[in-house]
This record gives sequence, C-alpha cells and structure tokens, in this order.
Amino acid sequence: MPPTVLTARALLLDMDGTLVNSDAVVERCWRRWAVEHGLDPEAALKVVHGRQGYATMAVLLPDRPVEENHADNRVMLAEETADVEGVVPIGGAPAFMAAIAELPHALVTSADTALATARMGAAALPMPAVRVTAEQVGASKPDPEGFLKGAAELGFDAADCVVFEDSEAGIAAGRAAGMRVVGVGPRAAALAPDVHVEDLTRVRVEAAANGSIRLHIDAA
Repeated sequence: MPPTVLTARALLLDMDGTLVNSDAVVERCWRRWAVEHGLDPEAALKVVHGRQGYATMAVLLPDRPVEENHADNRVMLAEETADVEGVVPIGGAPAFMAAIAELPHALVTSADTALATARMGAAALPMPAVRVTAEQVGASKPDPEGFLKGAAELGFDAADCVVFEDSEAGIAAGRAAGMRVVGVGPRAAALAPDVHVEDLTRVRVEAAANGSIRLHIDAA
C-alpha cells in the first residue's frame, strides 16, 4: 500500500504521547491522586490524556469547586515536573524533529512551560521556538483554542496546518480547529484521525520547492 501524502504549510505538535512518552510519570501521579480522592485509578487514567489537569479533575469530580481543581492542578504540575523517570522520546521523534527544524512548526501542549521544558529536555528533543502552553490558553483541549493560537503565531490559516496528536481530547481539538490530524500511537488508533501511525518512524518529511511541507505517511 503506497504512503498517504499530506501537504501542509505548518505543523502543530502535541507533546505527551506524540513526541514524548511520559506515560510512566502520568500514571504514577494520577494513580496517586485518584486513590487520595477515593476514585478508581483505572477509570481515571482513561480520561487524563490530552487535557490540562484541572479539566481532568472536573470530569472525574464534577461537583467539586473549580478553585479546588486549580489548586490540585498546581500541585500535580509541580510533581510531574520534578519526576522525569522513564520519560523517553516516541519512536522516530528525534529524526522527525531534526527534519522539521527549519520548517514552520509549533508545540501545542496542555503542559505548562516548566513541565514542557522538563519533558522535552528529558527526552533530549529540541524545544520549538513557537509554543502554546497551558499558561497561554483559557480553555483546555478538546477546545481548539491552543491549535488556533499556534496557527496564528506561525501566520497560517487553520486549513493549512496538520496536527500531530495521540489523545481523544487532542484529536477532537484539532478537528474543531478545522485542521487535518495525524494520530500517533495506540490511543489514537480507535479515534478516527485522518491518518494513523504507530509512531513517528512512519513519517517522512519533504520540504517542497514552493515552501509547503509534504508528509509521506506509512500507515501500514
């Protein structure tokens, strides 16, 4: 089966699960939080990926005051930032980031700046010059705000951007922004992105003469 080819002007990249495998840290921190609040850890882990922490807490404890969720989220962010044990790059991420280094791209993550810096550093991946982190948005994914801000900062229309995402909330955000979505990893497989890959070894980047980006994607 020949590769799928997507043409874009800019790429918008999620971090956790897309560029960086931080599942070990996420599971440690959220299991602990769930147990402390009398919740089933396995049920909690089904909704934590892709959202900011306070938004996950609002899903899990819908009757709790939002101020308490934000307070817990600050504690959670500090714990996650301090814990980088087991944080590694997603397969193919170093070569992918090297291939797009001179092309328009931005990081769009639900992590704050400190956490994003810690995890990208632990995975030995370069931090994109343009990034939209938790501090810069008023609404968490699945709201499209982050992706729309990333496109605007790069100077491109939404339709000219391709999103790389792994989570249900992230893929929904990319779709809501009017962008095409490459789903990365096992979580994305059942979420019907435009195209799905096991990891970034399946993506070859070509810079076209007209300034566009051609993504050759082996979804097999």
